[in-house]
Amino acid sequence: MGTTGCVDLLMLLHLTGHALETELTARLAEIGLTPRARCVLSNALDADRTQSEIADLASIDKTTMVVTMDALESAGYAERKPSPSDRRARVVVVTELGREMVAKGDRVVADVYESVLGSLPADERDGLVRGLERLLEGRLSVPMPCEKPPRKRALRHAVG
Repeated sequence: MGTTGCVDLLMLLHLTGHALETELTARLAEIGLTPRARCVLSNALDADRTQSEIADLASIDKTTMVVTMDALESAGYAERKPSPSDRRARVVVVTELGREMVAKGDRVVADVYESVLGSLPADERDGLVRGLERLLEGRLSVPMPCEKPPRKRALRHAVG
């Protein structure tokens, strides 16, 4: 696997991402959160953002966002309230209980990331993270036009 011609980069990234997402999903479920719910709550903290703005930030389609917000409201983690700057808009406000869940979720994510990255030697860990950041900021920052693009999966802010 020494040369890039022999490596299936897409498959490596896909399998690694899927394994990490599965572990995060399982660990967050232990505290009663999903990665998507954590992402929505995190993006709503102290931000006066509408559902649409949060959905755009998190790459969540609008229907999924409505279902997610309904679940967050039912759990007492968030509320939809009138925007202080636009009477026609409603913003997502995280409740105190929701803030506690975000903090718990952040600790779970940090533990998982530390465990995963800690399984690599320090120089490989730093190089991997820096390399992925550089790809997303540079070469892969703008999606290529595609007639039938693959379905975009939600980021779920497991990356933060």
